[in-house]
Amino acid sequence: MADSSYKRHLAKTITWRLVGTIDTILLSWFVTGDLFTGLQIGLAETVTKLILYFLHERVWYKINLDKDGRTLDSRKRHLAKTVTWRFIGTLDTVVLAWIISGNPLSGLKIGFAEVVTKMLLYYVHERVWYKIDFGLSKRKNKE
Repeated sequence: MADSSYKRHLAKTITWRLVGTIDTILLSWFVTGDLFTGLQIGLAETVTKLILYFLHERVWYKINLDKDGRTLDSRKRHLAKTVTWRFIGTLDTVVLAWIISGNPLSGLKIGFAEVVTKMLLYYVHERVWYKIDFGLSKRKNKE
């Protein structure tokens, strides 16, 4: 049977995707001036980003940043996760927005606009989940 971290990562994936999709829909609508295009971009990325985010969580779960074998849960770790996820997420958004809108400039504008909004939102999401014990068999020391 899979360890409880899978449940935690799945729950984090779903909550983040909800926040991220709403942000993308609003940014896409603003950039393109078309609500339908914003909805198409937001809904399309729901599928790609659910998969990419889950994989990102699994990779970070296996990354060991501490010398004594413990996984380090800290603000630095959350910042590093934020940066790596934002790179992956922005690239995904740029490509999808370009394909759906048919305009590479719209894809770039949407992608770069969300760099700021999503990094802030993601950091807050990570900090909230750091306080939640769901899916943890044993809570490691908090800072």
